[in-house]
Amino acid sequence: MSAAVDLEAADGADGGAALRTVDELAAAAGLTVRTTRYYASLGLLPPPARRGRMAWYDEGHLARLQMIRALQDHGFTLQAIEKYLASLPEDAGVEELAVQRAMLTSWTVEEPKELTRKQLDAYAGRKLTAEEVGLIEDFGLLRRVTDDQGRERFLPIHGFDVATQLLQLDIPTNGMRLAGVAINRHMSALAKELTDVLHHEVIEPWRHEQKTSRDDAEHLETTISTLRQLTLEAIVRGFQRSANNLIASSLNRV
Repeated sequence: MSAAVDLEAADGADGGAALRTVDELAAAAGLTVRTTRYYASLGLLPPPARRGRMAWYDEGHLARLQMIRALQDHGFTLQAIEKYLASLPEDAGVEELAVQRAMLTSWTVEEPKELTRKQLDAYAGRKLTAEEVGLIEDFGLLRRVTDDQGRERFLPIHGFDVATQLLQLDIPTNGMRLAGVAINRHMSALAKELTDVLHHEVIEPWRHEQKTSRDDAEHLETTISTLRQLTLEAIVRGFQRSANNLIASSLNRV
């Protein structure tokens, strides 16, 4: 956990413009003040600086909140998030946190939302049977979770709409499962290889060049975000190309 805010140092930078009240910090992070205070009470944020009765938060606090949100998007519990943040170097600055967050940011555009069973049916556009819900879970496109009050909730994963459409086709469910296993097997291997390339060929060279300004970190975040979108397009087109080549070679053998 990084040290508390140095008010004198912050005042010397941009006239203290980087300092925020808890209300301003929560707004900048897209959270409620109550949630922000709760995270702070768990020790997920370093202590704020105090001037009289006022508490002040800096860019480091905002970076940590953004990191927490990125980890939650990946399904991390608050306990797991606490362990992850504790594993970061003591001197990890805003720039390093920005790099870490860029690596963690979900590849999907839409953030997952917790739904009740009734809301899940509305989200699917029709009433789902218990068997269908179980199948979509098996496909890995739906997670069953429990909220703070212990109530069962459902978390649709990106691709949920594809699963609901597949279930309306006259195709044996075992065939769907086998196809899902094949897709997950190859996609997991591809994701690991591409992540290794990103880490060794993009992130590490950036660190070695000692580009440590906030602008450099934000530029890297933008670059990685664009790179991900281009990678997704390349994967789809690569599959289409391979499928077409397979069809062509099959026809040549006829």
